[in-house]
Amino acid sequence: VWNIVYQPVAFVVYVIAALGELNRVPFDLPEAENELVAGFHTEYSGFKFAYFFLAEYANMIVVSCMAVILFLGGWKGPVLPGIVWFLIKMCAFFYFFIWVRATFPRYRYDQFMRIGWKIMLPIALANIVVTGVVMMLV
Repeated sequence: VWNIVYQPVAFVVYVIAALGELNRVPFDLPEAENELVAGFHTEYSGFKFAYFFLAEYANMIVVSCMAVILFLGGWKGPVLPGIVWFLIKMCAFFYFFIWVRATFPRYRYDQFMRIGWKIMLPIALANIVVTGVVMMLV
């Protein structure tokens, strides 16, 4: 079952929180490559530099896999084997992260905190309460 149908608010909160967790544009505050040349990556070269970027992309893959499992029905799909469906959904979500990085500008720190504390947290808590009430009534 695709939980995005039942929990669209949770999906939006998950995507925005995942972008923040991945430190990708628009929430790349720890690096701020625009102001700091390449952030803390300037001090590394060779394999250490490659490991940082491999770790970032591995984190993107993990977050994409979690989104597929939690919201996009996991490996279930018609005709094709389950692993193929899972990889198709995971690659689509991974592409979405890359598209967001190329499309949106970076937020300032105060804007990021306002989004997190004044918008996302109340929405997530309200979603939990509404889901609990609906589950008790059903």
